[in-house]
Amino acid sequence: MTASLARHRAWSAPCPRRPGYRGQLWLMLAPYLLGLALLVVVPALVGLPLALTAYNALEPARFVGFDNLVELATDPIFRTSVFNSGVYVALAVPLRLLGALGLAFLLFRPGRGVGAGRAAVYLPTVVPDVAWALLWLWLLNPAYGPVNGLLALVGLPGPAWMVEEWGARSAVILMLVWQIGEGLVACLAALGDIPAETLEQSAVDGAGVWQTLRGVTLPLLAPVLLILLFRDTIFSLQSTFVPALILGDGGGPNYATTFIPMWIYTNAFEYLRYGYAMAMTWTMYGLTALLLFGQYRVARRWRLGFADAE
Repeated sequence: MTASLARHRAWSAPCPRRPGYRGQLWLMLAPYLLGLALLVVVPALVGLPLALTAYNALEPARFVGFDNLVELATDPIFRTSVFNSGVYVALAVPLRLLGALGLAFLLFRPGRGVGAGRAAVYLPTVVPDVAWALLWLWLLNPAYGPVNGLLALVGLPGPAWMVEEWGARSAVILMLVWQIGEGLVACLAALGDIPAETLEQSAVDGAGVWQTLRGVTLPLLAPVLLILLFRDTIFSLQSTFVPALILGDGGGPNYATTFIPMWIYTNAFEYLRYGYAMAMTWTMYGLTALLLFGQYRVARRWRLGFADAE
C-alpha cells in the first residue's frame, strides 16, 4: 500500500493558500475569540489575584499567598472530586467519541430512516440539562425506573444507582454519554470530506475494510477527532455540575458525584470561600491543560506513525 499511502498523505496535505487567506481566517474567528476573551480569559485573569486571598464577600480580602493551594493538597474532598472527574473523563470521553464515530459510519450513507436516526441521536443534545437530568432521575429510579425494570426482565439485578458509590458515578456517565449529537454532526461532515477516489484507490491496491479504516479513513479523520477529543475533555470537566446537583443531590454517597465544578460551587456560594474556590478553579485549568497536552502528544504520534505501522 506504499503508493496508496503516499497519495493519501497528498490528499491530507494543506491546500495552497490564496492571498488574503489568513485575514479571512482571523475574520471568521473574531466573534468566537472576542466572546472567549470577554467571557473566559478576562474573568479568569481578573480572578487570579483572588486565588491568593481569603475572601468571603463580607469583609475585605486578606492576602494569604499560597495557603489556599497548600490547603487544596490536604483537602480530602477535593482529592475525591479530582478522582471522580478523572474517572468521568477517562470513561465518558472515549465512549462519547466512539459513539459519535460509530453512529456516523452507520448513518453516513443516505437511506430509508437515516434522517430520523440522525435526528434521534442529535435530540438529546438540545434538551436542557436540568430536564435531561430529571428524566434520568426517573429512568434510574431503583424502585420503579424502567432501566432496572428492563434488567429484571432478562434476569439481571438492577444496580442501586444513587445509593452505591460506583452506581452513582455510572449514573452520571450514562446520562451524559448520550449527548453526542454535536460529535455526530462533525464526524458526518468529516466523512463527507474524504474523497471517494482515495477510498477507491485503497480498494484497488488490495486493502480490506479494516486496512482502509485503520490506514486511510481514521488518519484522515484524525484532525476532527482530535478537536472533538479536546472539546469533550473540556466539556466533561465542566458539564458534571447539573447531574451532580440533581442526580447526586450535590454529592452522592461518600461524595461519589462530587466533581470539581460542584466542589467549587459549594465553597464559593455555600461556604463563601471565594478565594479558595478561585484557587480550585485555577487548579482545574491546570489539570485540563495537562490532559489536553497529553492527548495531543498521543494523537499526533498516532497520526504521524500510521504509515510506518503498515
